[in-house]
Amino acid sequence: MALSCTLNRYLLLMAQEHLEFRLPEIKSLLSLFGGQFTSGQETYGKSPFWILNIPSEEIARNLMKRTVCAKSIFELWGHGKSPEELYSSLKNYPVEKMVPFLHSDSTYKIKIHTFNKTLTQEEKVKRIDALEFLPFEGKVNLKKPQHIFSILEDYGLDPNRIPENPHNIYFGRWIADGQRELIESYSVKKRLFIGNTSMDAGLSFIMANHGKVKANDIVFDPFVGTGKASRKNQKWRGPDENIRANLRQYGLEKYYLDVLVSDASKPSWRKGTYFDAIITDPPYGIRESTRRTGSQKEISKGIEKCPESHVPVSLSYHLSDMYFDLLNFAAETLVLGGRLVYWLPVYTPEYTEEMVPWHPCLELISNCEQKLSSHTSRRLITMEKVKKFENRDQYSHLLSDHFLPYQGHNSFREKYFSGVTKRIAKEEKSSQE
Repeated sequence: MALSCTLNRYLLLMAQEHLEFRLPEIKSLLSLFGGQFTSGQETYGKSPFWILNIPSEEIARNLMKRTVCAKSIFELWGHGKSPEELYSSLKNYPVEKMVPFLHSDSTYKIKIHTFNKTLTQEEKVKRIDALEFLPFEGKVNLKKPQHIFSILEDYGLDPNRIPENPHNIYFGRWIADGQRELIESYSVKKRLFIGNTSMDAGLSFIMANHGKVKANDIVFDPFVGTGKASRKNQKWRGPDENIRANLRQYGLEKYYLDVLVSDASKPSWRKGTYFDAIITDPPYGIRESTRRTGSQKEISKGIEKCPESHVPVSLSYHLSDMYFDLLNFAAETLVLGGRLVYWLPVYTPEYTEEMVPWHPCLELISNCEQKLSSHTSRRLITMEKVKKFENRDQYSHLLSDHFLPYQGHNSFREKYFSGVTKRIAKEEKSSQE
């Protein structure tokens, strides 16, 4: 099995968690660093092994400096569905691409990685010995080799039905590892101050990657929270103090600009574009309240500006209103190409794609689900600004055919607690039987 385009072919070893978030993260990071994810590469699903065409090793290394969804990346020298196909593939790999890493002055080692199966030491040695036809001229160094090569075998995803032979076998030169250790380093459990809605570290990194955040970008979170977190024998602290303390803990305080207290529905910003990304987790009304301060006349004024709309609109500030305000704010303040990344809670039995808020200035990039319970989930929505904001765009959602489905979010709190109540009642009944 000869490989085509071997010069740019890389193998990604993916983590087996947050499966829906992996593809959007890799796409976003490749785009950020000058690569492109072609349509033919979207067929991997839950598999931990992805073959990508990446323009250069530099882009591959930059990708791994950011990703938390990928474990490692390898320059792919060959692959096949059997050892014979793998060896044939390796023999067709250009020798001139191998030589810089196999010459007599180099040191190397070969590792075996199997997914969903454990090999004995004897089986590992046998696989390594079978590669003796490769032109290795350097010395083996198991502790500090200059180059690391890997044989990777895929035995599928079902631990109850492990095949005798692998589905696919890969061989490649290790390039770099991802940033998986950051998830533990920045764990919520290690933070000085924790709020009741503190975001999981892994998901926080994923959100930043979906937002294509890069060095020197200005990022805004319009729902940073109250900061009402406390520790034993310590007074309550304000949001600014808590944020600074957490950032100082990780040596990141120099990247922090400021925090302000205002109504997110009536932001106090001057007209203009300020932000490269807006990344946030709005309140759902479960562990925090959702309300608007001051006058409730803005929506009525919106209807007057859009007389074509015949949709009745409540003067109350519902969850759907909050998302309309968020999208309008993003459309107005993001730079062109800037991204909005936010969480959208949904009642899964009634969810449809039409319930995702829409805006004429924003293009939907990805929509990933994280299940919260049997009946609820939240979806990480990523949108990119593709059009300059105009005043008429502010109330365009009132003209949308999807306006009524949007309003399905307004009863999320009631449906959430209804499901919790039913679950508790069911558990109590089971315990009594």
